[in-house]
Amino acid sequence: MKRPKPTAATPDPTRLPSRTALFRHHVISEVEARVLGGEALVDAVLAIAAEAHPLEKGRMRTVSARTLYRWRALWTSGGLVLLEPAARRRTTTSIALPPPLVDFLRVEKGRDPEASVPELLRRAALSGLIEDALSVDRVTAWRACRRMALPLGGKQSKRAADARRFAFPHRMMMVFADGKYFRAGARRTRRIALFFIDDATRRVLGVVVGPSGESSALFLRGLYEVVRRFGLMDVVFLDRGPGFIADDTRRVLVALGKHLVLGRARYPQGHGKIERFNQTAWDDVLRGFDGAVEIDDACGALELRLGHYIEEQYNLRPHESLGGVCPRARWDADERALVWPESDAALREAFVLPESRKVSGDHIVKCSEIAYEVPRGLRLTWIVVRRNVLDGTVSISHEGKLVRLHPVDLAANATAGRARGEIDPEPERTPPVTAAAMAFLRDLGPVVTSDGGCPDPIDPIDPIDPEDDDHGCP
Repeated sequence: MKRPKPTAATPDPTRLPSRTALFRHHVISEVEARVLGGEALVDAVLAIAAEAHPLEKGRMRTVSARTLYRWRALWTSGGLVLLEPAARRRTTTSIALPPPLVDFLRVEKGRDPEASVPELLRRAALSGLIEDALSVDRVTAWRACRRMALPLGGKQSKRAADARRFAFPHRMMMVFADGKYFRAGARRTRRIALFFIDDATRRVLGVVVGPSGESSALFLRGLYEVVRRFGLMDVVFLDRGPGFIADDTRRVLVALGKHLVLGRARYPQGHGKIERFNQTAWDDVLRGFDGAVEIDDACGALELRLGHYIEEQYNLRPHESLGGVCPRARWDADERALVWPESDAALREAFVLPESRKVSGDHIVKCSEIAYEVPRGLRLTWIVVRRNVLDGTVSISHEGKLVRLHPVDLAANATAGRARGEIDPEPERTPPVTAAAMAFLRDLGPVVTSDGGCPDPIDPIDPIDPEDDDHGCP
């Protein structure tokens, strides 16, 4: 069964957002963060257009100011759906350029790999393939060369990065999140503490502790607790750790309607503040956990200790960057109203990610590389799987009820009896009289009937009447 394709007018809400759409939303978030900080829109767009933004696998990309305005308008009018790339026919050469010109570019690049695209167009004009070098868009020709994997040399000029420091004026306009590794307990177990810090007031809003390694599940659990306690923030500033650039993190922030800003190496706008706090937390409390026999290395116990530290010590301590005011006092003095979710149920719903999955022939569906059993009757059909990133549960809507799925137990299935489906009862019927039965009755049939009479001769039309036992002699 093929999955139906959604139309542009009615997009599929269960379709996973593409990496392109998530990247565009990230770039827009960079612009919105500057606008919220008091910068003019035109200045914010020009500043972001002058920077390179991270893609997957360490690649970087720049975006023009015109594209930024277009993406921002699409996001404002329709959200993430309109940021999806438009479907178009793919080609390995070019659709816009004539084939003779494409062949000319391939041949000339093979002869002269260092020739620029404008130079190739001038040569094509002198060869009579085009009217003049300006009649063909050189960007189109450059893209055709890139699709054909032709050498495109030339050193990229380094753009001057905007290294100005910033500070948002009000609470919950920007929240930092970053992890700090440490060791705890007599066994020196490696742990990571993920702190959430408000930029304007420097108040630590929360902390979560997990095993070694940043993960999106740990960050999203901490984000849920912070939002449930303090409300929604406008922008979240993260580094490019594996748990922060995960698609789950981006999708949840999009569902909350908030912006995500990813920092980069040697980025003083955000790393200076968070690294300074990490140093303070290490000096105050984290270094005392290493090797201490009285410290329980369980994540919950460490969260309790760190939560007491930030609420009863750090947030009440005078802060140098705040002019000697403690973070909690600065927070309480801020007149900006906190923005709360509609309800706790609506907040938790933002952490439930719908995904389309196809059920296998043996009623199995895979989600996050885990095989789950689904109710019978859904084999080879497309279903919407609801994955809760807070508790890791997976559920589906079946017959009007929300059914939680469980991982398949292969050992139990190997010893359990096979389920039998309901079989419709067969209709009552009279067994036919075959030729063999007719021959047997003719040759070896009874010589008298049940009442002692003589049987009738075999009628070829109606040889035997089971209901007629009263056969008299002829």
